[in-house]
Amino acid sequence: QVQLVESGGGLVQAGGSLRLSCTATRLTTTFETYNVGWFRQASGKEREFVASISRSGTYTYYVDSVKGRFTISRDNAEKTVYLQMNSLKPEDTAVYYCKAPVTLGYISPSRYQDWGQGTQVTVSS
Repeated sequence: QVQLVESGGGLVQAGGSLRLSCTATRLTTTFETYNVGWFRQASGKEREFVASISRSGTYTYYVDSVKGRFTISRDNAEKTVYLQMNSLKPEDTAVYYCKAPVTLGYISPSRYQDWGQGTQVTVSS
């Protein structure tokens, strides 16, 4: 198992950028054994998949709405996964969560439990 803490959210104008961090604070094995995913939940909507990354960082996956704008990466030495978000749009406004371990690829968030507090991203028009 792994416990994760999200950070880096904030308020930005449309077209701006943010970098979110997901850091492991409690591990039962090494961080590089985990596939990691980012998810988000807008007010009044279901939680949705955003991006995921394989154990070594070789393989990445994105929901269509963020392709070309968001980049997921990881630094296993720092036990951290990042989500670089560029060209932000108001529809990106949501609480963003990271989760590990996850199934690699396009992930349904409904299969997972025990979500953390997340970090709020608000994009103004």
